[in-house]
Amino acid sequence: MITDVRDTAGMRECRLCGQPVREFFDFGRQPVSDAFRDPADRSAEFHYDLAVGVCGGCAMVQQSHEVPRTRMFHADYPYRSSGSAFMRDHFEAFARRLLETELAVHDPFVVEIGSNDGVMLRTIAGAGVRHLGVEPSGGAADTARACGVRVLTEFFQEDSARRIRAEDGPADVIYSANTVSHIARLDSVFRGVDALLAPDGLFVVEDRYLGDIVDSTAFDQIYDEHFYLFSVESVCTVSRRFGFELVDITRLPVHGGTIRFTIARAGARPVAPVVGELLTAEHARGLADHGTLDRFAVRTRQARADLVGLLRWLRDEGRVVVGYGATAKSATVTNFCGIGPDLVPYICDSTPAKHGKLAPGSGIPVRPPAAFADPYPDYALLFAWNHAEEIMAKEHGFAAAGGRWIRYVPRVHIV
Repeated sequence: MITDVRDTAGMRECRLCGQPVREFFDFGRQPVSDAFRDPADRSAEFHYDLAVGVCGGCAMVQQSHEVPRTRMFHADYPYRSSGSAFMRDHFEAFARRLLETELAVHDPFVVEIGSNDGVMLRTIAGAGVRHLGVEPSGGAADTARACGVRVLTEFFQEDSARRIRAEDGPADVIYSANTVSHIARLDSVFRGVDALLAPDGLFVVEDRYLGDIVDSTAFDQIYDEHFYLFSVESVCTVSRRFGFELVDITRLPVHGGTIRFTIARAGARPVAPVVGELLTAEHARGLADHGTLDRFAVRTRQARADLVGLLRWLRDEGRVVVGYGATAKSATVTNFCGIGPDLVPYICDSTPAKHGKLAPGSGIPVRPPAAFADPYPDYALLFAWNHAEEIMAKEHGFAAAGGRWIRYVPRVHIV
């Protein structure tokens, strides 16, 4: 049983500038992507309409319906940033960079929006630097505290930012990784940054890049948490609206294509040439144009047809296909494609909180990593494709036993 969508907020105008938003794809009814369920739970499962469009005014790609944030981020939110060794190294390296640059001043202060289990701030705390993580998910916040990280368990917005400023003073750096795009109330975030950031401070945002999502047809990057998909143009526009300026860009090889956006108060820092270069490239390719996004939609439908066709053929041939990585984005794939236990009998995942649970919407059981080799399946559908190199190196025994990987980004193919 599922609930209806009366407790979602329909939107046909841009939340940021009020201009019309043109939908270019509708994934249909979707569950909350991290709402893994106990098999004995017979309560109604919440679903909402996952549709995505582009604003004609600010070029911001955004969802048409907002899922209440407390349904997504709460005490039992299962995702942990430190679950991947690659991502741990990434965050630790960035923390060390901050300590050598922006935080190499007298009595620095750094705030992280969406600090999760504190994987970045642990290095900052270890250096004795004043810091604060703002994390609404209680379980993740408790994990960070146990590692010596100072955490405020609530959502970052204008009022919380003003309280932080009153208690701790201005922040030299406000950092956020894979969080700002989750926040539909982005106007409140920027007003909060305005209230908290020092005059010459930096607001650093890492998030998935629309250009890479479109290029690779990574349709599964669109799910409830990813309310916005950022481009350089849209980040420039929203920054200007609140008195800020995009001053630097760094491309990052994480999560299938990420940009580190460095934002400062208008006129406070020089603008790096790369900002204009990438902005020009986006305009030249028509990244936010209707034709470009409509073609992305066509490729997405083709990927669904190809993936379902392949899974049905393998099932009919008597082959066993299991999922690898019960990721949030796998909810989009399984529910959009109609993939259930008949095609993928279970998904292996390393997150203990997901073990023994059912994947949202699809009802596919989630098992611990040990199940993957007991025995090995014929094929593994790689939902965690953004960690493919790390996973394949770890699961060399699967390939040695003759197992093969199924991937659907940038196209459906067998590795």
